[in-house]
Amino acid sequence: MQHPLFKIREKGKYGFMNASGEVVIEPQYFEAEDFYNGFSRVRLNDKLVPMDSMGRLLIKQFFNYVGRFEEGLARAQLVTRWGFIDTRGDLVIDVQYEDAGDFNEGLAAARLDRQYGYIQASGRWKVSPTYDWAGEFREGLGPVAWHQGSGYVNELGDLAIKTHFDKCMPFQQQTATILHQLKWGLMEKNGNVIVEPHFTYKEGVSNGEFFDGLAIIVENGGFGFIDQAGSLQIQPHFDSAGDFSEGLAPVQLKGTFGFINRSGEEVVPFAYADVGIVSEGLAPVKDKGKWGFVNLEGDMVIQPVFQRVWPFKNGLAKVSNNQSLGYINRDGELVWREKIGY
Repeated sequence: MQHPLFKIREKGKYGFMNASGEVVIEPQYFEAEDFYNGFSRVRLNDKLVPMDSMGRLLIKQFFNYVGRFEEGLARAQLVTRWGFIDTRGDLVIDVQYEDAGDFNEGLAAARLDRQYGYIQASGRWKVSPTYDWAGEFREGLGPVAWHQGSGYVNELGDLAIKTHFDKCMPFQQQTATILHQLKWGLMEKNGNVIVEPHFTYKEGVSNGEFFDGLAIIVENGGFGFIDQAGSLQIQPHFDSAGDFSEGLAPVQLKGTFGFINRSGEEVVPFAYADVGIVSEGLAPVKDKGKWGFVNLEGDMVIQPVFQRVWPFKNGLAKVSNNQSLGYINRDGELVWREKIGY
């Protein structure tokens, strides 16, 4: 089992530490991303290069761009074409596609001759490229679109669901979002439309994505929530709302922020200038210009003394004061801090 690593910065360069605050990859990169599926990406010679948890770079070949690893493969671009590398850095699917998505359920969307289909990990086509667009394969179905409509193909490559909507999105369990004329609704896996597209599609909102089984809706300028059956669960009367996490959602009402539960009841009072998403049982809140954390009962457990905070992950939260970074544990104790300006 791999131990989590946390990105740190010293003298403008990035490296990684472990949960105890011990540096395991020395800060040496001008840009680095958090680890995901066992790999980070770091900036080297103006290219993003995958790096494993031992600090080893996958540089058997330089690509214009390398995506994140999904199911052991990452899409890689050379000039304008795409292929896939494995976790050793070997090119296992030749660079040939005009566009490519990530693998999921053994398939990835790819475009050739301006048409989309789905390829297998071997690089062979599972669904021939005959569509204008294709999205991530989930729940045994892949969303596709063409100039006259949209729908879903199954694992055999057959068009299992055909619709007149502008676009169908990947399934989340038994439900998928459908888009039409800047409105969204919901469809079941049997093709039954349970909510006709009428909810406002709003930038910056998850628009039909479900978290903890609920999705944000916007009606008449108010924010509320529905469940995956399309039933209204929380009336749209909030000024703004964020996605549910660990049973709570951040919402704004009459200019202040707090948290509600799945029944729409106030759990953390509407008393804050801003709030963040709940993670690992703690929620960031902003009070009198500074950030701290409350627990799921609304008690302030880490006092608001930071200029900026990030959600907890693997037991630590990144924080910032005077433009320098640090990490705190769940007791609010500094585990690591940048040596300047803190």
